[in-house]
Amino acid sequence: MSSTTDNAASHSSQDLMPLVEQIGSLNPNSLMHRMGIEITEATLERVVATMPVEGNTQPYGLLHGGASVVLAETLGSIGAAIHAGADRIVVGTDINATHHRAARSGLVTGVATPLTLGNTLSAWEIVVTDEDGKRVCTSRLTCLIRQAPPGS
Repeated sequence: MSSTTDNAASHSSQDLMPLVEQIGSLNPNSLMHRMGIEITEATLERVVATMPVEGNTQPYGLLHGGASVVLAETLGSIGAAIHAGADRIVVGTDINATHHRAARSGLVTGVATPLTLGNTLSAWEIVVTDEDGKRVCTSRLTCLIRQAPPGS
């Protein structure tokens, strides 16, 4: 995922939602769009989104664990891209998830907060909760930060 900021530290939290929208518009057919993920907040300290359970379930009607992981990777990647800046790209190198309980309906909310923000690596914790605020999934994502290739 390519970042669209010149330098994340130079932007106030209020300025980041247009940048997130730019990132999302890079590919209108992305998995983020197909799964109904809506970014609701983006600051230098956290990225928040919702995702519907409906349409993202496994055969028993419960939220698919992979859907929680897609939400987590989306949030952590956006946070890492904001941190990285416009001349760099981020790629996920490791993700893990612990599923705590089932979600059966409504929306789940993911909140990504940075664990470490370095020059070459960025690590994020993402907590997914149901509409009652109960933890559905805890995930950790590590992204590699690299210079953007020419023309990207």
